[in-house]
Amino acid sequence: MREWILVSLCAVAFAKHEIYSGWKSYYVAPASQEQLVILGSLESKLDVDYFVRPRLDREGVALVKPQYQEEFLNVLDNEEISHRVHNEDIKSQLDIEDELIEARHAEFRARSTPEKPYDNYLRLDAIYNYMDEVAANYPNVVKQVTAGRSFEGRPIKYLKISSTNFEDTSKSVIFVDATIHAREWITTPAAAYAIHKLVENRTDPELLDNFDWIIMPVVNPDGYEFSHTNDRFWRKTRSLDHNLISFLCRGVDGNRNYDIHWGTGEDSDQNCAETYAGSKPFSEMETRVVRDVIKENLSRMILYITLHSFGSMILYPWGHDGSLSNNALGLHLVGIAMADAIYAKTLPIFPRYRVGNSLHVIGYSSPGNSADYAHSIGVPLTYVYELPTILPDDDDYDEDNETDDHLNGFHLDPKYARPIAEETWEGISVGAKRARGIVRSK
Repeated sequence: MREWILVSLCAVAFAKHEIYSGWKSYYVAPASQEQLVILGSLESKLDVDYFVRPRLDREGVALVKPQYQEEFLNVLDNEEISHRVHNEDIKSQLDIEDELIEARHAEFRARSTPEKPYDNYLRLDAIYNYMDEVAANYPNVVKQVTAGRSFEGRPIKYLKISSTNFEDTSKSVIFVDATIHAREWITTPAAAYAIHKLVENRTDPELLDNFDWIIMPVVNPDGYEFSHTNDRFWRKTRSLDHNLISFLCRGVDGNRNYDIHWGTGEDSDQNCAETYAGSKPFSEMETRVVRDVIKENLSRMILYITLHSFGSMILYPWGHDGSLSNNALGLHLVGIAMADAIYAKTLPIFPRYRVGNSLHVIGYSSPGNSADYAHSIGVPLTYVYELPTILPDDDDYDEDNETDDHLNGFHLDPKYARPIAEETWEGISVGAKRARGIVRSK
């Protein structure tokens, strides 16, 4: 029986990434706005998935199915778009990355040290267990809230962190969420580390004296679990619209589902598209939970940060058309302060953050996103953090180096989870202080 179980587990592990057999990924480097538009059009024409979106000043990473690879390369050659292979065998690379995560688990087991969600890429139960533990150990500071249940019935949880039980109305509220896009695993450790710094390792009394905090580490629990068990690159929720197309192509892009220029993006009405906006605004329980948190605390909320990856960017509204908010100066000044704080802490391998209007920095529109929505209903400072990955400079590129996990991989080696969480926290904490100064001066 034990042998049968072992064989079954091995078969599951082997089959886990089988859907990516034959897939390849490519670095793409557009040299003009026209080339950037062409690359964007390939998402719908050739079902290209940009794991790291290209920009004019930085390469992107495009995932291409076997049946489209020849045509994809022909387009790039004909349009003279610079490109090179990122990974020849996506399935094998994902298997290697699973081994890296397991090796990280083993390090903590060997030391008999509890593994925290900011140390590695942990499953949902482990993240929620950590939140339970923090709430139980620090009841005078932490209140855990189960705000609803996902389409598949998982709880959607967040922590309210306050030295005054959210009763001191002179204190400003900061809201940080993560992992609305299921495959963006690095965002969860960053949110969990914020909990750690606010509750377990308080080194800055001002952060609880002047602020109440809401931290939601996993907005999309269904998608997050599915990205661990079935499809590493799953991005959307796991809901169904109860029609045939929905059964074939499940889920909604939660960051296109908010009621701010909803449904105006390219492919936003296509169920199978990665950016499908849903059947209506707030069709998803996940986005309704975030909406309700914002509205409930709107009178005191001065800063909302939603954590995404990858790109090393701090983005602010408006994302649908590139126009500037009436509070653009404040948004930019606080954004720069946050980027500088991150840069002072970051490892040399990570690029410096760019700060600016969402559309202008990333080069495409994002109607229906949460940062735009929060800003539109009155939160003065709202940002998308695109956490870093490592894309090599041409001078550093070694075509024969196929084993270097951070050059050829799809998530950062888990050894980088804590350093990124630490530097992200520096940005968040500085952002809170600068935001309070700007809002109180008005």
